Amino acid sequence: MGVVDAVARELMLFAAVMLLIGGIDDLLVDMVYWIRRVRHGPVSAFRLQPPADAGRIAVFVAAWQEAEVIGAMLRTALDRFGAGDYRIYVGCYPNDPATVDAVAAVAESDARVRLVIGGRAGPTTKADNLNLLWRALCRDDMADGVRSRAVVLHDAEDVVHPEELGVFAALIGVADVVQIPVLPLIHPKSRMVSGHYADEFAQAN
Repeated sequence: MGVVDAVARELMLFAAVMLLIGGIDDLLVDMVYWIRRVRHGPVSAFRLQPPADAGRIAVFVAAWQEAEVIGAMLRTALDRFGAGDYRIYVGCYPNDPATVDAVAAVAESDARVRLVIGGRAGPTTKADNLNLLWRALCRDDMADGVRSRAVVLHDAEDVVHPEELGVFAALIGVADVVQIPVLPLIHPKSRMVSGHYADEFAQAN
């Protein structure tokens, strides 16, 4: 029992030290937040000053079997983003005609939506889809003689915020990566599934 007790004590000490380190790390993040909050006050999109010429922003959306939602998502994004120098690139697969048709219906009426169909049947990895969109963006930039300033990632189910492109434009010059808060929405007809997703999302973020 002496050996077992000694091992248990060592493991408890190790766990306690690791929990202490993790707690200090979280405390430091909270302290930085509150110091900045006291010094500068709450930050909102309306207080940010975007540059006079932010440059083009590309929005990437990887889509596989998203026919039911992608059309509404794109129309909502175009409506909320309004006028501006941005393009929405949607990556689709040749064996997913329903999603292709839904994206094409929006792209036909607004040139800022780019339908990009890969050469391989889906699904592939999301990284493969995004690489496809990156190559399409590079081709467009070369053809237009411009260089896009930023790439924004969205999912086909996302409901975009009307001010987000302005936030990105304002911070492009001072940050390499910008992440805005994401709010998971609870579907009233599927509280168990969407609620579980929201819980997992909150814990992961």
